[in-house]
Amino acid sequence: MNRTTQANAFRALHSNPAQPLVLANVWDVASARLVESAGAAAIATTSAGVAWSLGRADGNALGREEAAAALARIAAAVSVPVTADIEAGYADDADGVERTVHAVLEAGAVGINIEDGALPPADLVDRIGAARRAADRAGVPMFINARTDVYLAGLVAPAQHRSETLHRAKRYLEAGADGIFVPGVSDVDTIRALAEAIDRPLNVMAGPGSPKTAQLAGLGVARVSLGSGVAQAAYETARRAAAELLSTGTYESLASSVDYGELNSLF
Repeated sequence: MNRTTQANAFRALHSNPAQPLVLANVWDVASARLVESAGAAAIATTSAGVAWSLGRADGNALGREEAAAALARIAAAVSVPVTADIEAGYADDADGVERTVHAVLEAGAVGINIEDGALPPADLVDRIGAARRAADRAGVPMFINARTDVYLAGLVAPAQHRSETLHRAKRYLEAGADGIFVPGVSDVDTIRALAEAIDRPLNVMAGPGSPKTAQLAGLGVARVSLGSGVAQAAYETARRAAAELLSTGTYESLASSVDYGELNSLF
């Protein structure tokens, strides 16, 4: 399947109102193959998980080349579409984002997440435009998921969260984004209001305590992702097993694990 076909297939996964696109975010080839083997229709990376696996902190500390190399290994190992979390674009400006998106497409991804975080909204507008230009130049209808951290990072006063999120969403969509990602919301009334007000696919981040995916679909959510949650759970297993071994000399933390033969057969 070529990139254009994959990009169109990935885009179509956002269009079924009864079935959100669900993404258990991965960070390396093994996690990607496990998620694909579980029946995932697409693979999404977690920037935090990728950074940690390469010995970097999350938060735009990873370089473009390292990120693209990790992405290329993941994309080459799976047959379903891949979307990449590129944080703020692994660049200092919009021109750099164009180079990052070129590298992401070359690595085999057909979608990106790009976030505002501490950036002024105008900066992300420029970066989204640059990303769209790079994708158009490559002839790939890449899905740009614009993430705003208004709720997650408390970028404005709580009373202004919704209005500021919607203001940013409008600007990001006008700049060329295809969908809006609003992590940090789990209240059903807030999610419903955002889905009704944003006339494009809405992505929320789920975890323990979040509404089930079927309920999120009923609220109008088109995409549900787990962010760094799967990576954090995997690393907690490693920490718990080590702590048990070093403290009690027992091994019960390993009782629930992927069968060796099953895992080995994925490669």
